[in-house]
Amino acid sequence: QVQLVESGGGLVQSGGSLRLSCAASGRTFTNYAMGWFRQAPGKEREFVAAITGSGGNTNYADSVKGRFTISRDNAKNTVYLQMNSLKPEDTAVYYCAADPGGSYIYTRGYEYDYWGQGTQVTVSS
Repeated sequence: QVQLVESGGGLVQSGGSLRLSCAASGRTFTNYAMGWFRQAPGKEREFVAAITGSGGNTNYADSVKGRFTISRDNAKNTVYLQMNSLKPEDTAVYYCAADPGGSYIYTRGYEYDYWGQGTQVTVSS
């Protein structure tokens, strides 16, 4: 069982930056592949970024590639999402997710077993 707690959301102007954090419980964090998803009002949840358990492989949605960076600190049981050059269309609730298949990259929500409660990111124009 893994519990995930996101933090770092907030209100930022277009072009600004935010760093989201997702703290995970448990002692086997390196076994878990991690992902970030987001859901805007009236829209379906969408994939943002993913990282393997070792941190050696990452994957990004085309809409955030070059602007967002996913990383993890396994000593702190934490995964991060650095978001730069934010746009109003990045406004959404951001969720982190975990799956025990740590060697793989997962880009679809149903592939993840555990989810956080979400953190709101609002980008003003």
